[in-house]
Amino acid sequence: MQELLGRIANLDPQASLGLRVIACFDELMVGEVNSRALAAAAAALAGCPAGFRNGDRSRQLRIDPSGSPGAGARPAEVSALVLPDASEVWLERGGQALPNDDLILERFGLAIGVRFGFERQQLETPRDVALALDTTAPTEERVAAAVRLGLVAGHGYRVLVAPLFAVFDRRPAGPTDVVASEYGALQVLIVADQAENIAVTPAGLGPVGLIGDLPRSLRAAVVALRLSRPPEEGLVRAENFGGLVELLAESPDAVDPDAARIDEIMEAPWAESTVRVVLEAPTIRQAARDLGLHHSTVQGRVEQLARCLGYDPLTGYNRTRLGISVLRWRLRNSHVLELPGPVG
Repeated sequence: MQELLGRIANLDPQASLGLRVIACFDELMVGEVNSRALAAAAAALAGCPAGFRNGDRSRQLRIDPSGSPGAGARPAEVSALVLPDASEVWLERGGQALPNDDLILERFGLAIGVRFGFERQQLETPRDVALALDTTAPTEERVAAAVRLGLVAGHGYRVLVAPLFAVFDRRPAGPTDVVASEYGALQVLIVADQAENIAVTPAGLGPVGLIGDLPRSLRAAVVALRLSRPPEEGLVRAENFGGLVELLAESPDAVDPDAARIDEIMEAPWAESTVRVVLEAPTIRQAARDLGLHHSTVQGRVEQLARCLGYDPLTGYNRTRLGISVLRWRLRNSHVLELPGPVG
């Protein structure tokens, strides 16, 4: 399915939306996420609240598109699908149904049916992943949740974050869930420090930490995800930027005094690639070789950067200053979480 999705997406991104819905629920079922996570995925994919209730009406859950629980009872008028055991899944869309609503309901219902099969055996997983990542929960509760998930105190773990539409070529082992964020519902996986079987795009991988530090890894992973630019940069590892990603995660609302200058510089077609290479290369000559340009051309561009910025970007802390400004620019202009919405 993922291979087919990739091929079709290369031909026509809009035509792949239906397959993306199928692939999303396939991945969530492989990850054995719980019922709330499945409802969160359905709501996010449909762009409207979604819910389910079991056959004897003893359990009901409604989730809004952000992944948060919905208040109140199930509305009387919904687009519902009744499962063989009399359980129901539904979408609470106001107005006319959209083309992919039936497909979302079908896959949501299939996934819930599988999940309810486990529930009848009392194997429904609690929301320990969300609790282990919750910064508002006491440390001892987070650690206890992590231990219930099979994580080991004293071992290192990282948080992997991906959109619902992420393409997994290889899914790493580890607890998984769908959690709410300010950017919408996101897939999260907790993976071992040395996990190597990670092949997913787009995604962000947080820094390693002990089980009590998982929320810190999550915050950095979300920033890393927002820096992802498929297909060139599909999986972004926070540690590739030293501590800068964690700095950005801890101060997301900090004002960048150079923002206007960076915005102006990045309007030039050569600016982004040149700035990236200049920041990474030890010398201008090496940057010129990496860019395949003459040394004098790159030197001229660096001088133009200095004039626009008002400082020499290659001396002392100015290189770090420029690097932070560029990362903030990339975050302001990130489109990786602008997932295909319901098509009317």
